Amino acid sequence: MTPHWLERTELLMGPDALERLSKAHVLVVGLGGVGSFAVEFLTRAGVGTLTIVDGDVVDPTNRNRQLQALASTQGQKKAALMEARMRDINPDVVVHAHAEFMTPEAMRALVKQGSYDFALDCIDSVQPKLNFIVTALEANLPFISSMGAGGRLDPSKIQIAKLERSYNCPFAKHIRKRLAQEYRIRKGFPVVFSHELANKDSVRLTDGSNFKKSFYGTSAWIPAAFGLHAASYAVRKLSGLI
Repeated sequence: MTPHWLERTELLMGPDALERLSKAHVLVVGLGGVGSFAVEFLTRAGVGTLTIVDGDVVDPTNRNRQLQALASTQGQKKAALMEARMRDINPDVVVHAHAEFMTPEAMRALVKQGSYDFALDCIDSVQPKLNFIVTALEANLPFISSMGAGGRLDPSKIQIAKLERSYNCPFAKHIRKRLAQEYRIRKGFPVVFSHELANKDSVRLTDGSNFKKSFYGTSAWIPAAFGLHAASYAVRKLSGLI
């Protein structure tokens, strides 16, 4: 029997779709502005089991765009905060939270050993993202990957397409180049991207730590909309609606 709190979802999608979602296991890597909202939507859609991965803690700069980032949660683990929120939404959800930064070897083991039905790549650093994509493709794990959400303001420019069909996204262009040159991968998986031209004046350089050489200024709503698109795609795939 469908839980009462999912009644309106059942009216829209049907009982068979909800049954599939309740039995699904989804992996979400990265719980920042994109991943935190994606997890929220997956949980509220009734996905039965989620494995969430993020080793970071809440920083004051996260509060403009990350769901679990509040003045009261500064310094706390993002994964633990999301797990508590998920259980508050659905006490029956099964959550496997990994609150640590994963080495490439650990990520490969996590992806290949898990019984996942789908995965969301919400990683915002290049090398960890490449590691995940290559491993997921090797494992034949269906997934969707988030491209660059920074430097943009117009959510109407966000869309889903295969990586090779993305455009106006420097981050996606770099990922395409690295995958082709280093792994001979040129196409084959869906991405969320924006074709709005990024505001180049909003870029700030970093010291290169955490695999990042620079970052764009960000809005509150664009990363959330990326997460919405990724979660919607996953839910519709898992429920057999697309």
